[in-house]
Amino acid sequence: MPVNPAKTTLKVKNKNTTLDLLDGTTINILKSPGLSEISISLCFPMFSASQKPDYYLGLLEEYKGKKKTTQFILTRTTPDDQPLFDTNIKVSIEDYTINEEAKRGFDFYVDVSLKQYKNYGTQTVTVKTVTENGQKQKVATTTKERETTNAPTTSNYTIKQGDTLWAIAAKYLGSGARYKDIVEANKDKVSDPNRVPIGTVLRIPAR
Repeated sequence: MPVNPAKTTLKVKNKNTTLDLLDGTTINILKSPGLSEISISLCFPMFSASQKPDYYLGLLEEYKGKKKTTQFILTRTTPDDQPLFDTNIKVSIEDYTINEEAKRGFDFYVDVSLKQYKNYGTQTVTVKTVTENGQKQKVATTTKERETTNAPTTSNYTIKQGDTLWAIAAKYLGSGARYKDIVEANKDKVSDPNRVPIGTVLRIPAR
């Protein structure tokens, strides 16, 4: 996005169930967390960004209309540019509100609601009739098929003069702090993250 958001809210949902027992006791049945929800306020400047607001609005419309997921990546640093922790979640765009205010000029302000997206797959059930001890019975077997439309992919990158793993991670993985992921994927080639020979072909892990 062209401007850092003024406010971001991450809500971690739960699916716990509260029950009242016959003796008057209330219990809470703990379950796995639900899908996290993110609310973010964005600004699309008319004149100070590399792209006009309609470009970013078009992206929102495309991802919403074509039912495409995207990656929400929020990188945090200290005032002296030291890396902190990142938030990196695959999300769907649930809805967004476009605000225009005359007193703010030609800039667009957009409130976006995102929801965590988890890959899922289908299952194929095969029913066969078998004979055991002279009697026929049906046996069902289930085969889980991995969902492939969002399968992670890897790529290669050749080290050039002036490259750093931090810069490569920032460009291809969305955060310089993920240079450790590149080192982990290239243990056989990288012994010192600060000294990777020019011409080394690195495997870049999935974003």
